[in-house]
Amino acid sequence: MPRSPFPPLLGAAAGLHAADQVAIAALPLAVVLGLGGDAGQLGSMLALQALAWLLWSLPAGLLVDRWPRRRVLALACAKAAAGLALALAGLQSGAVWLLGLGSFLGAMGTALFVLAATAVVPALVGPTARPRANARLELARALVTLAAPVAVGSLAARGALPLAYALGLAGALLALGCALLLPATPRPAATGGHPLALLRDGAGFLIRHPLLRAIGLCALFWNMGFFALLTAFVPFALGPLGLEAGRIGLAQAGLGAGLLAGAALAPWALARFGNGPVLLQGPALSALAPALLLAAPSGTAGLVLAMLAQFLVGFGPMLWLVCQLSIRQALVPQALLGRVGATLQLANYGVRPFGALIAGGLSARFGPAAGVAFAGLCFGASFLVIGLARPRRSEAAGAEGR
Repeated sequence: MPRSPFPPLLGAAAGLHAADQVAIAALPLAVVLGLGGDAGQLGSMLALQALAWLLWSLPAGLLVDRWPRRRVLALACAKAAAGLALALAGLQSGAVWLLGLGSFLGAMGTALFVLAATAVVPALVGPTARPRANARLELARALVTLAAPVAVGSLAARGALPLAYALGLAGALLALGCALLLPATPRPAATGGHPLALLRDGAGFLIRHPLLRAIGLCALFWNMGFFALLTAFVPFALGPLGLEAGRIGLAQAGLGAGLLAGAALAPWALARFGNGPVLLQGPALSALAPALLLAAPSGTAGLVLAMLAQFLVGFGPMLWLVCQLSIRQALVPQALLGRVGATLQLANYGVRPFGALIAGGLSARFGPAAGVAFAGLCFGASFLVIGLARPRRSEAAGAEGR
C-alpha cells in the first residue's frame, strides 16, 4: 500500500508551530529576564512579531501561488530556523537588536508556512478527507500552544532560557526535514503577470464570492472581538469576578481546552451537521462567552463560568476554522489559494490592534465590563454576517462534496 503523503506535512506543522510558540512564550522572558529590558523594549519586540505578519502576508501569498509548494514550505521552515538561531545568538550575546531581528524573521516563516500548508492540503488528500486533515493540523497547533508556555516557563525558572530557544530551533529543523519528505508538488497553474495584478486577483476573488466574502467579514469581526476580550478579561477577572492571579490562569486554560476539543471533534461535527450549521455555531458560541462573563457572580461560581466562557471561545471558533479552511480549499482555484489566504490573513491581523485599543479605552473610561461587552458586540456582528449569508448556504453544502 503506498504511503500517505500527509504525515510529513503533519510533522512539519507540529515542529514549526512548536518553534513558533516557543518563540512567542520566550520573547517576553528573554527581554525582561535575559537582557534586563524594560516595558518599552518589550513592546517594541512584540510589535515586531506582529508587524512581520502584516508586512509579509501578501508577498507570502504571492510566493505560495508562484512556486512549487513543497519548496515554499521548506523555505518557511528555514526562515523559522534562522530566526530562532538569531534570537538565541541575541540572547547569548546581549544584543537586543539581534533578538528582535530573529523574532521578526521567525514570524515571517510562520506566516508563510500557514498559507502554504493550507494551499498544499488539496494536493495531498481528497475532498472528503480535507476536514479531517485540516483538523489534525489544527490539533497539532493547539497541543503545542498549550505545552510551549509551560515548558518555556519551567526552563526560565531554572535559568535555562537559552535552552528554550535551542528546543525551538530543533522544532524548526524537524519541520524542515519533514517538509523535504513531502512529494514534489507541481508549480501552480497561474504564475505569470505583474505581482500587483496577481494580488488583486486574489483579493477580487474573495470579495466577489458571496460565501467567501461572508467568511472574511465574519473573521474580521471575530478577530476584533477576540483581542478586545484578551484586553478586558484580566482586569474584569481581577475586578468584578474577584479572582486572584492563580485562578485567572486556571480560567484562561479553558481556552486551550476548547481549542483541543474543537480540533478533535471537528471532523465528526462536519460529518454530522454539515458546513452551514458549523459556520453559524462558531460565532454564536463566541457571542455567548461575554454574556456568561457579564452574568457571572464573584467567587467560585464566577471562576466556573469564566472557564466555560474561555472554553466556548476556543471550541466554537476552532470548529469554524476547520470548516472554513475546507470550504476555501473547495471553492478557491488551486492557483489562487495562497493569495486569497493572504488577503484574509492580512485583514485579520490588521484589525486586531483596533479591538485591543477600543476595548482598552472603554475599560479605562467605563470599567472592564464595557470592554467585555464590546467583545460581545463584535462576536455578535460576526454571527450576523454569517446569518445574513444564509440564502447562499447551498454553496456551503455544495463545498462538502468537492
